[in-house]
Parts: sequence; C-alpha cells; structure tokens
Amino acid sequence: MSGEKNLAALLSNMKPVLNPGEFVFCCVSSLEDIDLRELICFFRESEGITLVVSKGYAERISLPFSFVAAWITLQIHSSLEALGFTAAFSRALTIGGIGCNVIAAYCHDHIFVNKTDAQKAMEILEGLSGTSSVN
Repeated sequence: MSGEKNLAALLSNMKPVLNPGEFVFCCVSSLEDIDLRELICFFRESEGITLVVSKGYAERISLPFSFVAAWITLQIHSSLEALGFTAAFSRALTIGGIGCNVIAAYCHDHIFVNKTDAQKAMEILEGLSGTSSVN
C-alpha cells in the first residue's frame, strides 16, 4: 500500500478526526523508565528522545512539558512521497493563526495543535477538505 499522491484527492478526502484527550511533547535521555505502551510516538534526536504522550501519563511520571496539544488525524492514507499535502494544510492553519506540529506516519498524517485551538483547527481542516459540518 503506497498511499495517495494526488494533492486534490488528498485534500478533498482527508477527513480530519479530533482524537480525545490532551497530549504533550517531552524530552528524555533514555526510554528505560518509560512504559512503551503509553507512547503515541518517539523520535531520537542528538539532544535526547522526544516523546509524544498523554498529558496524564506525563504528569503521573513527572515528565516536564510546556505545550498541551490536541491531536488531529487526517483519515486518508497519504503517500510518504506526496507533494504539497503538508504545505497545504499547514498553510491553511497558518492563515487561521494556528501553529501546528506534524508527524507523518506510514498511513496517516497527524497534526498537533494547541489544545485551545482544536475546534478552530478542525473547522479550518474540514473547510479545506469540503467536509465541513459547520454552517
């Protein structure tokens, strides 16, 4: 399964879904004390290991964080080789005054926005895809 590459198809069929909960980005030096079942994802950088976890898990194990995010999944299998998809939705969010952190996984793109911007981000993404349920 290689995923969709056509930008028009990606945008019109992306079906954004707001995942329940609050999520945070944290940095640790080791995964030794981390329950891997709690990870949304992790990425190894030279400065440490970036984790994306639920806010509740981070608080339970005293991981510091500074940004509380909402997690939006775009429900289309986008190709990792697709051109312009990330640029198109991040530009729309930027025009709406919303910053985003994007993680492109194998099947879907995942967007993390400030928790306070979640509904506005959903409206923008739904409008971009033509699937808006808002009148």
